[in-house]
Amino acid sequence: MYPRLRDLREDHDLSQQKLAKLLGMSQTGYSKYETGENDVPTQILIRLADLYGTSVDYLLGRTEDPRGPEKK
Repeated sequence: MYPRLRDLREDHDLSQQKLAKLLGMSQTGYSKYETGENDVPTQILIRLADLYGTSVDYLLGRTEDPRGPEKK
């Protein structure tokens, strides 16, 4: 999951500092999510999914499809 967070941030041309400001947190705090030092809280996962236009399942690595798991 953690490399995916970095890749999405970079794909959207955001620095850690800019993204952290959007999330209302410190750059150091956000950096710990990308490195896996801290788990990402659910509310932050939801905000990131909304920001990137993807699903929480994609952020968590549960699917390779950015839109989320296939509906059955």
